[in-house]
Amino acid sequence: MSTITAPPDLPFVPANRRVHVLVAAILASSMGFIDGSVLSIATPAIRADLGAGLADVLWVSNAYMLFLASLLLIGGAVGDRFGLRNTFGLGIVLFVLASLACALAPTVHVLIGARAIQGVGAALMVPGSLAIIAKAYPREERGKAIGLWSSFSALTTILGPVIGGFVLTTLGDWSWRLVFAINLPLGAIALALLWLRVPADAPDRSRPIDLVGGALVTIGLLLVAFGLTGTESGSPLISNVVVYTGLGLAFLAAFLFWEARTLHPMLPLQHFRNRRFAGAQGLTFALYFALAAISFLLPMALIGGWGVSAAEVSIAFLPLGIMLTVLSPVAGRLSDRVGPGPMIAGGAVIVAIAFGLMALLAPLQNIWLAVLPPMLLLGLGMSGVVSPLSAAVMTSVADRDTGLASGVNNAVARVAGLLAVAVMGGVAAVVFERSLGAAAELPLFFGLLPQDALPPAAEAIRVAASNAAFATIAWCNAALALLSAAIAWFTQDRRAEP
Repeated sequence: MSTITAPPDLPFVPANRRVHVLVAAILASSMGFIDGSVLSIATPAIRADLGAGLADVLWVSNAYMLFLASLLLIGGAVGDRFGLRNTFGLGIVLFVLASLACALAPTVHVLIGARAIQGVGAALMVPGSLAIIAKAYPREERGKAIGLWSSFSALTTILGPVIGGFVLTTLGDWSWRLVFAINLPLGAIALALLWLRVPADAPDRSRPIDLVGGALVTIGLLLVAFGLTGTESGSPLISNVVVYTGLGLAFLAAFLFWEARTLHPMLPLQHFRNRRFAGAQGLTFALYFALAAISFLLPMALIGGWGVSAAEVSIAFLPLGIMLTVLSPVAGRLSDRVGPGPMIAGGAVIVAIAFGLMALLAPLQNIWLAVLPPMLLLGLGMSGVVSPLSAAVMTSVADRDTGLASGVNNAVARVAGLLAVAVMGGVAAVVFERSLGAAAELPLFFGLLPQDALPPAAEAIRVAASNAAFATIAWCNAALALLSAAIAWFTQDRRAEP
């Protein structure tokens, strides 16, 4: 297929084929959203089906997040360097092949390796999803196209966990494999549309790629995550924390040193001299760290601690997606009137209250009383954050740098999720083990139901230990949400833009 060269502001796709770009982008994004939103609910089933420990399933999440977070900015540069269509398509191919390997994985270690390859594919696919829409549509039509992409993405985020939860509950533990198998037809349709109906855009051969920076940040984050992730039971070893985390921090320091001196950095550090930009990244890290930890560990506490079904957990999570979809546009309009600072700070305080309620109500062991009301509050709070935060990031830099600013903010959120799963998974395991008391000799693990029924006294201790572990996580993340509110209040505009 021929390559079409068009001026920068003109679309490279003929009008009658732009819908194919949009559908391909929606399907590709849906794969990532389904995997991300359903995986936390499927984690107890993965543990039971593959006999995996807590540390193993933490790496099922972190192997993906590691490569996505560290290579996300490079993925955008690769798209410019070799053409958006080709790079986007390569990302889909890697993601789909890795999804097939995930679905067929005979052991948890094969699953972890396949998830790592998925992360590489996603690093090429995620930046290309919106970028190819923006490049394919003329400026006056982009808003409508991106709005359709956002609507379908939100619908996927809402329905994915619900459908996945009912499938897991109905078909049993083995059906976690279907979470990954669904990517095969979605990816095949996206690729067919992309390569048969969409012309290749002209690559920018002058765009350099910061491979050294990508290698340094990947190795650094890998070592930090490895040091903070626990052993089979989930408890981190002090020696690992000291040695591997120390080495990881050294690599991350070398990454910053390199980025400050290379001519074409993947992370231009000069933007962090801007108070609003730096503040937006700081509050993003704190808030999304907290959100990722709760999203990943709450289903384990409910399914593996209380014995709640995956279907019930998915319904309890439903208000979060619905409120984000319905209220985010309203919050965006309010932010235009009062400034992003008050909106983000207020939303983050509500998130902190939601996490505190989860901690306080955990002993009730009733998903409808102890989880559903806090999830409603969480949806309300995050609705007040998402749109104003995006606006704050975009307006903190010059117009020519908005794409870079969005990419950096996305990468910061992914790094926060990576570290949250590693750190808070270890914290949950430590608190759980120390709360077992007289039952410490039994083979009990946080987030996993025992294979054989326990005596009533031992079962009561196990459930109390699980609640204590989750409450500790919830309180820690409530504090982080309050920290993000303070950062927003003192760094972001507290008045509307003139």
